[in-house]
Amino acid sequence: METDTYLLAIDQGTTSTRAILFDANGQPVASAAEPLQQIFPQPGWVEHDADEIWRAVLTVGRKVAAAAGDKTIAALGITNQRETTIAWDRATGAPLHNAIVWQDRRTADFCSQLRSEGLEAEIAQKTGLLIDPYFSATKIAWLLDHEPDLRTRAAAGEVCFGTVDSWLIYKMTNGGRHLTDATNASRTMLFDIQTGRWDPALLQRFAIPQESLPGVRDCQADFGEAAPEHFGRAIPILGVAGDQQAASFGQACFDPGSIKATYGTGCFVLVNTGSEKVVSKNRMLGTIAYQLNGQRTYALEGSIFMAGATIQWLRDTLGLFRHAAETEALARQADERSGVHLVPAFQGLGAPYWDADARGALLGLSRASSKAEIVRAGLESVAFQTRDLLEAITRDMKTAGLAAPQTLRVDGGMTANDWLMQFLANIAGLPVEVAAMAETTALGAAFHAGRKAGIFSSEADLARLWKASRTFTPAMPESEREGRYGAWTEAVQRVRSDGVGV
Repeated sequence: METDTYLLAIDQGTTSTRAILFDANGQPVASAAEPLQQIFPQPGWVEHDADEIWRAVLTVGRKVAAAAGDKTIAALGITNQRETTIAWDRATGAPLHNAIVWQDRRTADFCSQLRSEGLEAEIAQKTGLLIDPYFSATKIAWLLDHEPDLRTRAAAGEVCFGTVDSWLIYKMTNGGRHLTDATNASRTMLFDIQTGRWDPALLQRFAIPQESLPGVRDCQADFGEAAPEHFGRAIPILGVAGDQQAASFGQACFDPGSIKATYGTGCFVLVNTGSEKVVSKNRMLGTIAYQLNGQRTYALEGSIFMAGATIQWLRDTLGLFRHAAETEALARQADERSGVHLVPAFQGLGAPYWDADARGALLGLSRASSKAEIVRAGLESVAFQTRDLLEAITRDMKTAGLAAPQTLRVDGGMTANDWLMQFLANIAGLPVEVAAMAETTALGAAFHAGRKAGIFSSEADLARLWKASRTFTPAMPESEREGRYGAWTEAVQRVRSDGVGV
């Protein structure tokens, strides 16, 4: 490995944009981050300013690229918040609407209509996904229906639709490339994950012209070159993956049964299922973990909409603390027998419930309840929701003849909270390994770009670079674990819009 060769990773997330410069051993050399404004036009709607995203990428990318000095930046990798959808003018690159964020629920009624048409089985079989506002297809359809002249312009080839990775590739290449990778395409509800193509029947149902969509490539491919004026030098874009798939790759989840959970704005649990797509019977998502040399490796995934965002709400809306780091001490102060539960269905419930109309609730309060109990309940909700996903994934793995996961690898900002990590191990009943490199999402993008650039020779090379900083083993009696989880499932049933169990 060339020690003077670097890799630049751009990690464009829901609440921030980050750039990290990695060396040839996968170690961070420099980093920079910018917060991203959340726009809430009305209840249930979430948007971002696409131009703000691009400006932030330029800001952080330039700072980090400058840290390389006269040394080589061999490749650039992009990872991004998935499903978030942007429409822009193909000729000028001007956004035609704010980006509609993955959390946005404005298309819930349209999704109900699609289910009433009996499309759920077809969509699940082709895309691995359930019908939900979470995914890109209904967002594109909404834009086409609500932006004046957009449908006419799209039909004329004047409009590009894409997820954030496509937007960044387009901007970095000065409009030269309109591309995505297989992992991001697999989150649109328009992509057949077995054939590896945009599906004509789904495009027709959503009335989306294929010409407006990006070309689809492997995660490790030539996506063009970032023009020199953007980061001070021309850099080939050689790796792209959606954030959760990038985190899985950065966590070295290369073998069937290897599983990771990433705790950011939401929580996303992804388990490698190998070369065969596993059809979930428990409302998990089938998706592409990565695609290399045209060969797809599949995964099952469960998505929690509110993880770090719950702590953000407790801080910014309720004002219970000033810094997230304070939550660990508050959780330790709380009465563990309080029975307080926070079900954070602020944007509906994700897997395995997929209830877009559920709403959040704080349950079990008494006069003795304090902010400590409420904060603890918020942290506990993250672990309980993870257990929801692990239960469903384990059942699916068993049906497919695959061994249940034995260890949970975790990353993301919330893993700094030792109390939460121990509670997670207790409730999951699994050892929890915290990645030594917290920014595994960016690391995964760098790994993809570095493999294509020849910096790394194999996945085995990458696996040797992965290390755990801490391991938490279950320390709660099974009777208590099951009792606490049972109380959680009862609390969830209180907020369900349909009253249906998992």
